[in-house]
Amino acid sequence: MIVLTGGAGFIGSNILAKLNKEGISDVIIVDNLGNNEKWKNLVGKHFEDFIHKTDFLSELEKMNSVETVIHMGACSSTTESDANFLMENNYKYSKILLNWCMKNKIRFIYASSAATYGNGSHGYEDDDKVSIRLKPLNMYGFSKQLFDEYIITHNLQNQVVGLKFFNVFGPNEYHKKDMQSMVIKAVKQIQNTG
Repeated sequence: MIVLTGGAGFIGSNILAKLNKEGISDVIIVDNLGNNEKWKNLVGKHFEDFIHKTDFLSELEKMNSVETVIHMGACSSTTESDANFLMENNYKYSKILLNWCMKNKIRFIYASSAATYGNGSHGYEDDDKVSIRLKPLNMYGFSKQLFDEYIITHNLQNQVVGLKFFNVFGPNEYHKKDMQSMVIKAVKQIQNTG
């Protein structure tokens, strides 16, 4: 069984589509569908179950057949100003999930972010000595950086996979509003203004 957090989101739903294409449908989707049309990203996809993100952590101890957690769930807004929300949602939630995976020997793949690199003054390497010196420019990047640092300081970097996404674009990002990629914003601008 695979747990896919953020499974209805832009990147998560594309991961689910790829898993389905590979014949994998024993997936538990964890997300918050909210009151927008993000649910449409799940239409036509195959998965075992859906759990709301606020209920998921309390369900962890009942799960005994999970082999892999793909943790794409987070607030990805680089303009989010509620620091407490980002710390709770992006950092603390991720730590709880990571520690459960490590305790139960479950493979853990997670989304970090290019926002951790800040202005790029330390380069774009992922060497641990460089990574712990990065200075993100926004609270979103800081919440992701803290989680990366947690993994490094607890010597877990050889047991997990972290993916640092840069300007991702593609199908299923329509629900992201202001946080849509520059590519889709440019396409819309060209369509609207020529």
